[in-house]
Amino acid sequence: MALNILVFLGSTRISGPPAPARLGERVALCCAQQLTAAEHNVTVIDPLDYNLGASFKPYFSYKAGSAPERLQQLSELIKTADAYVMVSPEYNHSMSPALANLLNHFGSSLFSYKPSAIVTYSAGQWGGIRAAVNMRSFLSELGCLPVSAMIHLPKAQAVLDDKGEYLADVNAGEWHGYFERTFSQLIWWANAAKQYAQGAGHQLRPSAFTLSPAQRNAPDSRSKN
Repeated sequence: MALNILVFLGSTRISGPPAPARLGERVALCCAQQLTAAEHNVTVIDPLDYNLGASFKPYFSYKAGSAPERLQQLSELIKTADAYVMVSPEYNHSMSPALANLLNHFGSSLFSYKPSAIVTYSAGQWGGIRAAVNMRSFLSELGCLPVSAMIHLPKAQAVLDDKGEYLADVNAGEWHGYFERTFSQLIWWANAAKQYAQGAGHQLRPSAFTLSPAQRNAPDSRSKN
């Protein structure tokens, strides 16, 4: 089944060296190309395409129909997507501020009950793996639970060119299989969730966390039966 998949590019940095400018763009393009080759509909979400303003005002803070057009368009893409790929570098052992800021503009009701895949990278030897630990809890809170397999690219500039294709001196087959390990899990879970939602699951979908943050509150210990 062809899926609608969003690949979020978690970087706005356009300067280099030591790494090539927009190293994450190579990684996001590689992900998109591999998923497109598997006959899925893929859209790359680039935070540079969204002017979010200096002050933070999330999409759900606007009255219906009054959100900026680009924010409204992105909310529709998130809502209609079947799965998400989150691509991030590592900042202070955490995910990219650019990615966190973009995702924070949307509530869990748009992401929930659909899977995500974590993809991290670096110009150095760690591949952003420490950011991935942080991303697991972040994405779980959004409701798009990450699959167990993850993708980490150390020295990504030595693996991919600026078009997201494998460089001639790396084993493209091995890297393709490495990506596929994660994407196969993502696609399996996305298909399962989509089929269930289109059947009986549509009527059984829990309403938790879709109205207000207060739904997360524990009962008041002072209340009496």
